[in-house]
Amino acid sequence: MDRPVLIEASVACANLLRLEDDLKLLASSGVDLLHIDIMDGHFVDNFCVDFSLMRAIGRVSDLPMECHLMVEEPERFIDRTIEAGAQYVSIHAEASRHLQHDLQHIRERGAKAGVALNPATPIDCLDYVLDELDMVVVMTVNPGFVGQKLIPATIQKIQDVRRRLDNTGHENVDIQVDGNVSFANIPAMVAAGANMLVGGTSSVFHKDYTIPQAVNAVKTILQKIETAQ
Repeated sequence: MDRPVLIEASVACANLLRLEDDLKLLASSGVDLLHIDIMDGHFVDNFCVDFSLMRAIGRVSDLPMECHLMVEEPERFIDRTIEAGAQYVSIHAEASRHLQHDLQHIRERGAKAGVALNPATPIDCLDYVLDELDMVVVMTVNPGFVGQKLIPATIQKIQDVRRRLDNTGHENVDIQVDGNVSFANIPAMVAAGANMLVGGTSSVFHKDYTIPQAVNAVKTILQKIETAQ
């Protein structure tokens, strides 16, 4: 199934002191989605973004918000995340005690539902929730901190997830890749089957580029991939 590759901007990597300016640049540069991490300091050893900031983002940006809940007991956060403006919500398979129920609840609230998998988590945990999924998030680094290096085995994992989805009649489910989505790594990620790219400090917010330059560099890479197919 051919599908467009979407460019996401990780808000955790933006300059929070000039966030409104960054949001305007992201929109004008053609970013498709804002990726927002919610961390509770328990599931990962970090905190990031609160719901009041999400609501503030929604007041100044029309870009859809896609939220990644890196939290224990994610069911506690689903309603507030959607009420704060999230149009996609992904929860970790490792953190949810009732994964099918939580995914179903996300959809019932009108958002798209995703399952996030840590690098060492087997993909078999997807088998009994496939009908509740809009997206699988393949973590290509261990969650919680920006600036990490790609774990090479996760490229094969993207391919394995894509094959599992396609072979079970779930070709419409997206694969998001999160972690060191760099200019160098994007071609392999897309070739493996990823179609949602979370850009952080190694691409969209690269220190050596302005936001428009960085987004244009990603688009150029994607155009080359499409031309070569």
